Amino acid sequence: MPETTPTLTLAVDCGGGGIKANVLDDAGTAHAAPVRVPTPYPLPPGLLVETIAEIAATLPAASRVTVGMPGMVRHGVVVRTPHYVTRSGPRSRVLPELVEAWASFDVRAAVSARLGLPALVLNDAEVHGAGVIAGSGVELVLTLGTGLGSALFDGGRLAPHLEWSHAPVRRATTYDQYVGEPERRRLGDALWSRRVVAVVDGVRPVFGGPRLYIGGGNSRRITASALDRLGDDVVIVPNSAALVGGARAWDLLLG
Repeated sequence: MPETTPTLTLAVDCGGGGIKANVLDDAGTAHAAPVRVPTPYPLPPGLLVETIAEIAATLPAASRVTVGMPGMVRHGVVVRTPHYVTRSGPRSRVLPELVEAWASFDVRAAVSARLGLPALVLNDAEVHGAGVIAGSGVELVLTLGTGLGSALFDGGRLAPHLEWSHAPVRRATTYDQYVGEPERRRLGDALWSRRVVAVVDGVRPVFGGPRLYIGGGNSRRITASALDRLGDDVVIVPNSAALVGGARAWDLLLG
């Protein structure tokens, strides 16, 4: 029988500090070394699309593209995004003209038109989750990075995205601010890890005790003592899942 040509996916993970990408097959095997560039600021929508195109030009040709980006994205259209509306990145001044430019911007259509490929655009935590979930039962994915990302799955089906990170964890402090990268740097890993444990303990009764995965670039910063307190039902997953999820999301979420 003739060999089946693998479907190659350009997976792009857009973060507050960097944009990384690679080309992977259906099994999640990388076909090149990953490429990472600093996230440029200020970042209007057109510049993000061009940055993705420039990265794509350095990687093997793909037949489709998945983009994970911060914020609320529904059907490939930005409802709002936290970092890309700022002057120089996370926690810097918000520019009203960028808020207007990003609101209702159809990233999926723009990326698809620029690259000439079918595109899938999701929240970055959702793409990360696609790379790690088992696809059975209720599964919650939390990502620790610039802020806190989350995605909820039931039987492999993605629930509507909620910006839970914007909810207050205490007076005048959101979850983003409570366990985001600026607080990790200020507190140090030990105190910050205690906050991560508090967040996980707080979400268990809210979500009914789902299988829980913690990923993102800062998951590796959780201390050993905090990991012991998290329990055996919590799985720490590598940040590379953000790219593996780009390939897996098509079959898992759309199949």
